[in-house]
Amino acid sequence: MLGEYLPILLFLFVSTGLGIVLLLAGWALGPKRPDSEKLSPYECGFEAFEDARMQFDVRYYLIAIQFIIFDLEIAFVFPWAVNFRNLGIVGLTEMGIFIGLLVLGFVYVWKKGALEWE
Repeated sequence: MLGEYLPILLFLFVSTGLGIVLLLAGWALGPKRPDSEKLSPYECGFEAFEDARMQFDVRYYLIAIQFIIFDLEIAFVFPWAVNFRNLGIVGLTEMGIFIGLLVLGFVYVWKKGALEWE
């Protein structure tokens, strides 16, 4: 019985080893020319290594959470699309309700102005 798991274990070892080798090769062979642009904070809008008690804008995190919510719908849509023929009209109705709720949530967020960056 354990022989059936040998290909899976081999795949895990080879993929982990390949990942480590590629990371080390990129680190060893890649250019190392840091400048002020590369070392400056980006995307979040505040210095990364300052006082932990400083105030910051929460909108960045709200947009990140919204992205995760709307992006995770693929985890439900893809298996549904694979089994679409087996699910029939019931599966189509359920997915329609699911997508409808997502669209409704998106419209709500849009109308509230949560997608606007001032």
